[in-house]
Amino acid sequence: MNEYDFELIFKLPQGAQVDQYFEALESSCSDAIAGTGQAGYIAFDFSREASSAQEAVYSAIKDVCKAIEGALLVEASPDLTGVTDAANILDISRQYMRKILNDARFMAPDPVHQGTTVIYHFSEILKCLKEANWKNIEADLLDIAETNKKINIYKQLLGSMSSSNRETFNCISQIIPEDVKSILENTSQIVR
Repeated sequence: MNEYDFELIFKLPQGAQVDQYFEALESSCSDAIAGTGQAGYIAFDFSREASSAQEAVYSAIKDVCKAIEGALLVEASPDLTGVTDAANILDISRQYMRKILNDARFMAPDPVHQGTTVIYHFSEILKCLKEANWKNIEADLLDIAETNKKINIYKQLLGSMSSSNRETFNCISQIIPEDVKSILENTSQIVR
């Protein structure tokens, strides 16, 4: 068993108060610290023991959705990250992280967004660093970042499908790995 560190952010059901869920959350999510920085949302910082990253994240999503019926997953992280966040996770300076991403030897990944802040999939940064033998990238960190990337991409893809567009939904859902589709469907993250 390995210990996986990750964060899950959920949108609470309409009109729900976080206080009403604390007892249920204490029993099912004792390996997480909950935070309520923004009204209507709750974030969990997990350190969960599991045999795989997928098992850790999937079981955490199930546990939260069981404790807070109707909660909707907003984001699993680490996944979408800027240079500063990536540097913090890797315990290096922001300047050094930027230098690495601009160094041709590292074949940096393409960002998913370029604007005032450049956003990357963290797993893609880790893969490029690993391929360049930059430093020992922990397999668990790469696994959790890859798992979160899958969940976020497929959740966004399926969530954007209108229930009236059944044919397109069925077509798109065929390309989604069964494990990801199962966790999203079983926790009511996909509205059909």
